[in-house]
Parts: sequence; structure tokens; C-alpha cells
Amino acid sequence: MPGRKRNPLLLRFLIWRTKNLSQQQFVMLLSALIGFTAGLGAVAIKNLTHFIQLLLEGKFIANYHHAFYFVFPVIGLAITMVIIKFFLRRPVGHGIPSTLYAISMKKGIMRRMHMFASLITAPITVGFGGSVGLEGPTVATGASLGSNISRMFNMNQATRTLLIGCAAAGAMSSIFKAPIAAIVFAIEVFSLDLTLASLLPLLLASVSAILTSYFFFGSDIILPFSLKDSFEIADVPYYILLGVTASLCSIYFTKTYFKINDLFKNLKNPIMRLLVGGSALGVLVYFIPPLYGEGYDVINNLLQEDYVQAMGNTYFNAYFDNFWVVITLLAGLVVFKIVATSLTFNAGGVGGIFAPVLFMGSTMGHLFALFINHLNILKSPLSVSNFTLVGMAGLMAGVLQAPLTAIFLIAELTHGYELFVPLMITAAISFMVTTQFLPHSVYTMELAQRGELITHNKDQAVLTLMEINKVIENNFVPLKLGMTLGEIVHKGVIRSSRNIFPVVDDENNFMGILLLDDIRPIMFDKKLYDKVKIDELMQSAPEIIDSNKDGVRTIMKKFQDSDAWNLPVVKENKYQGFVSKSKLLTAYRKKLIEVTV
Repeated sequence: MPGRKRNPLLLRFLIWRTKNLSQQQFVMLLSALIGFTAGLGAVAIKNLTHFIQLLLEGKFIANYHHAFYFVFPVIGLAITMVIIKFFLRRPVGHGIPSTLYAISMKKGIMRRMHMFASLITAPITVGFGGSVGLEGPTVATGASLGSNISRMFNMNQATRTLLIGCAAAGAMSSIFKAPIAAIVFAIEVFSLDLTLASLLPLLLASVSAILTSYFFFGSDIILPFSLKDSFEIADVPYYILLGVTASLCSIYFTKTYFKINDLFKNLKNPIMRLLVGGSALGVLVYFIPPLYGEGYDVINNLLQEDYVQAMGNTYFNAYFDNFWVVITLLAGLVVFKIVATSLTFNAGGVGGIFAPVLFMGSTMGHLFALFINHLNILKSPLSVSNFTLVGMAGLMAGVLQAPLTAIFLIAELTHGYELFVPLMITAAISFMVTTQFLPHSVYTMELAQRGELITHNKDQAVLTLMEINKVIENNFVPLKLGMTLGEIVHKGVIRSSRNIFPVVDDENNFMGILLLDDIRPIMFDKKLYDKVKIDELMQSAPEIIDSNKDGVRTIMKKFQDSDAWNLPVVKENKYQGFVSKSKLLTAYRKKLIEVTV
């Protein structure tokens, strides 16, 4: 890596590569390698999680398993906190948002620690019953591998970002055995350009990863379900209504997630967060056992309409023949799954939201179909299993704002495309309605609010990647408050080649600006040198750039609104320098070339 002494073998390989492989060929080779390593990461995370769950379901514990629902999540969260605090010594972060942040603000550079941090902490969180998924940590592990491998071979920023996308595609392909959906996921979530140059590496990574998964897991998949009922054109109005319902649930999911996050921000002590969040999660899981862990078993049981297995050992097992008991319990799963997920995160757990979204979506779709069928308004009842599947796509399209991923994932999981039309209807409506109220997904909301998000818009991506500190100019002569006209001329005008001067106080606080045009009519009148002071001549800046708050997009807008060519930059109101429109546009053009090459 840059700044470190290179391994002789690596150096010899790089020389051989330069002579024998083109850049494109080498990127193809790396994408296959990264897909393979991402697949191995997915296998390791899954196996470690299942090993922990197997230990907790041993003969001794199994007899008291329901009683342990309360304490297991707390134990897992405590172990996770100890590992992060004393061994990793850095926050692990949530998988996909932290990866997006690295792409947006760190030029795709991720710490080596992230190659194994989620690999250790996520299985402990989920294995002990944390109500989160493993997909996000798996993607983060693969992305970190992709980032560090690309740095090892001196890849530029654009290629590094592409290889991170390859890692994400590989991770998803390995987990779900859905290679097409994995490619679409990388393109939608990581905003990769869909060109032949990017599509081929993604394809190689996805294929490499799924072959790895087949080698270790055989043909086993997370949701082993095949369609039983065909799509009926008469059901279209209900798929439309399901899309609207999914959008409402998506809004509830996102707002609840961030609301609970905001509440926990008031708890500064991590031990207090663990105790409060862990205890609350334990109570929820004790009374609602299906909230324990990822929840794929619950989804599979709902697809089979096996409510006894889906709901686990609850106080209501004897009443499952009552329709309203089933409806109430399913509604409780929809309402409380995101609460359990948020509590897990805020108590210090490591995981992702992909599995909770699928869990909540399947439960919502199942509940929707049962309720419509109970009304007895249809000649033939709705297919409960089909609506369970389509419900997952609807919530994915709304919460993750990845409608194409939702469509292709469910289609691939069901080994056919008979549900393609209802999937498109529900996902499109959910996405369109949700985005009217929530312009960003759960993954990107916080980044977007801070102006640190790369989007599909190439201009916005370039603006996000630009660094304001690199375009600040410091060859302006500051003038102090209280200066006379004579001092302005001798200490400012004569020494400066610029026609604008920042005015500061004794503590370097920015107070305003002085233009050469403001003093030009009187600057040669020596009679006024001791009479006129800077306070009478200075003016407010048309706009001020705050380096702590303003992103490049905001700065561009300030230039546009003020029609100025130079704007002052402050940090905590201390003068830093100026940014000129011409230099900013030049930097933009350079970054555009860098990103698109």
C-alpha cells in the first residue's frame, strides 16, 4: 500500500502484470478474486452464527429456552461491546451505511479492521438473538476486502469504488444464491454506473461468489420455496393496494428507526445504552419469540402457513384456530420488528436491516392477504404465499429504495418469473409513494442530511467527492478592525495582488470584506488617510462559507445565489481564506475526469 515498503513478491507481480495484462483484464481478474473472498466472508459469517445458535439450543438449554429468551440478547450485546471496546478499539459501524460513507468521504478507503470486525461481532449479536440481519455486515466485510485489495494494487478511486461494488454483489450473491439480484443491488445501492466496463466485473464477482456458496452450502438457500399459485389478473387491484400498504409500512419503519436512534443519543454512557436497550429487547423477545434473531425461519413458516412454528412458544398457542388472534399476532410482528431491530443497534449490536425488512415485509403481505380473504368479497381467495413474497418486495422497495433489487431478488428466490408482474406493480407503487415523503433510504438518510452522499446523479457524485479544503486560497491580505485608510493602503493594497480584502478582529474572527472599488475614489487623497477608518468602508460578504457545515453542493448554490466570484471561508467564525468560483469549477472538471475514467 502507499507509504509502506512493498513485498518483493508483490512488486514482481506488479511488474509482470504491467507487461502482460491490460488495466481492464486486471480489473476482471481482481473482480473474480474479490467475489471469491466476499463469498468466503459470507460463508464464515453464516457458519459462525449457526454454530453459536447450535450451542444455545443444546439439550440443557433447550428445556428452558423460552426462559432464556430474555437473557440471551443481553449476553450477546455485552460480549459484542467488550470485543469492540477492548480488542477492536474502534466503532464497527453499520455495514452498508459505513461502506457508503467510505465511498463518499474516504475515496473508497476502508480500514483493514473492517475486514474482520463484522465477521466477529455480527455472528455474536445475531447468534445470541439480536433482532438484526447478517447481510449488511457481510457486505461491509466484502467491501473492506475489495477496498484493501484494490489499494494493494494501486487502483484509482473510480476502480476502487467499482471493486467495492463487486464485493457487495459477491456478498449478496453468496447469501441468497441470486446472482442477478446481487448485481442489481450493487448498482442501485452503491450508485454504480451501468456500463459494459462495470457490468462485466460485477458479473464475474457475482458468479465467483455464488460458486463459492454452492461449494460450501450445496443447493441450500435461505428461503427454500417454490411458487404454488399462479398470478391472476383479477388480483391486480389488491397488489396495487398492497403497494400502498407497503409504502405506509416503509414510512413507519424508517421514522421509527431514526426516532429510536434519536432517543438513545441522549444516553451517552455505552453501558447505560446496553442495559436499557438490551433489557427492552429482552422483554420484547420474551413475549414475542419470533423477533429473536434474523427471522428467516419465521418467513419460511409463514409461507407454509404454519403459525405454530412461526410464532414459537407463546401464551397464545392454544388459540391459533381463532382468526383474530392470528391477525393480532401478525400485526404485532409488523409493529415491533423495527423496534427490536433499533434496540439491538442502539444497545451496541452489529448487524444489518436487510433481514428485518424481509421479515416485516413478509408478515405484512401475509397479514394483508389473510384479512382480505376473511372479508369474503372475492370469488376465489388471494394466494397467501404469493402476497407474502410480494410483500417482501414492497417493503424493500420502500425502505431500501431499491425497487429493482426487490423485484429480481424475490423472482430469483422463487426460481421463476411468474410473479414478475405483481412484483413490479407493488414495488413501483411502494417506491413512488414512499419517496414522496422520504427522499432517501434508511441506508442513505443520515449521509444525505450531512451532504455526504453519492447519488445516481453524476454531477452530485462529483460534488460530493470534491474536498473544499483543497480549493481554499490564502493569498488574501487580512485587514484589522480599526485600521485607517492610510494603513489600508500601505499594509493592504500595496502588498496584495487581489482586489478584495477580508476584515478580521484581533482574534481572527471574520467581520466582513473590503473591496478595492470601495476605496478607489479616495485612496490617493492623503488628507483622508487618518480620518477615514475601515469601519466606514467595509461591507458584509454576500455569502459566507462555513467549512464545518457546507458541502460543495451548498457552496455552488451560494455562488449562484450571490453572483459573487470570491466568497470567504470561516471555521467556527475564524477566517480561513477565500474560495473563487473559477478555481472551484476547475477542481470540478478535474474530479469529473477522475471519476469517469
